[in-house]
Amino acid sequence: MISQLKSFTRKMVAGANVATIIIMLIVGFSDYVNPANHPLLSLVGLTFPLLLVVNLGFLVFWLIFCKRMAIIPFLGFIVTYAPVRTYIPFNMPHETPIGAIKVMSYNVHGFNGRGSEHNPQAPEDIINYFKKTKPDILCLQEDCGWIQTTIENRMDSIFAHHDKAVFGESNILNGISIYSRFPIIKKETIPYESKGNGSCAFYLDINGKTVVVVNNHFESNCLTADDKTKYKTIIKKAMEGETAKSDTRYIATKLAEASKRRAPQVDAVHEYVERIRKKYPVIVTGDFNDNPISYTRRVMAKGLTDCYVETARGLGLSYNQKGFFVRIDNIMCSDHFIPYNCHVDDKITASDHNPIISWLKFGYKP
Repeated sequence: MISQLKSFTRKMVAGANVATIIIMLIVGFSDYVNPANHPLLSLVGLTFPLLLVVNLGFLVFWLIFCKRMAIIPFLGFIVTYAPVRTYIPFNMPHETPIGAIKVMSYNVHGFNGRGSEHNPQAPEDIINYFKKTKPDILCLQEDCGWIQTTIENRMDSIFAHHDKAVFGESNILNGISIYSRFPIIKKETIPYESKGNGSCAFYLDINGKTVVVVNNHFESNCLTADDKTKYKTIIKKAMEGETAKSDTRYIATKLAEASKRRAPQVDAVHEYVERIRKKYPVIVTGDFNDNPISYTRRVMAKGLTDCYVETARGLGLSYNQKGFFVRIDNIMCSDHFIPYNCHVDDKITASDHNPIISWLKFGYKP
């Protein structure tokens, strides 16, 4: 009787494990769903880390109680290798070669601080951080706010060249800027519909080569402080096997609407990049406001190298608010470059984002 019960339990757990892997596969490739057509379905990528944890739990269970069955979760990680690597890559570190260009992308939250309360020390901390890290190309999002003129004067003493595009209305301004040690030839805004977001292509002269840096701030999810609290509660209850139906429905609807608006913005930038990348080397940076398993990241990465996926290690949580386990900031490049040692720097806490950094060296992969 006991042996039959053990066999039944083993089969039930194995079935649940296989079902989890099937769901992992579906969710892992949900970035092929266009949010403009299916906004709610496009959100399932947010559940991918939870599924990874569940499958890891199955692996631990089998290793303790029935080692030979551990092959099931192990195969699960193999068949979902592509989305797993996109979400949490593990690459060997390589020495950054001499002459590589240091590129940084950073949403500075209007130089206003990390949370909802104003932090008067944030501007000084951010400027000192730039002085210390010395990026060759610095792309900022939400470069706007109460101290803007003072900030620009201080920044111009660090960087030789600076340009900016401002999007939105007087009450919803969003500055997309670039600071560079290389001359800026011109800029072109990439037209798409949005009230306070935008994308701008900055043409740089890098040692005689024209390089296009496309800086983006795609549609924000516009979650209020109360919304973020609800979202954290949903995640916590999901981890505990519970649900909060009304909050889940409300947050999902809000995220879906933002995702639907973001899709044509991403399409517009991708089309622009496709037109120019055969003529010019291209670097794409910015706050994508979407998770790694998303239509946004997948479409922007088409024809480009995702520097984080290709060279980084770990989750790289660029949005640093507790409960939000996502990398929403990115650096990508055309095949004119080889990326090195991309990472998210969590040593500065002066914004609600962490900066993402990568080194790029002119050349083609052998």
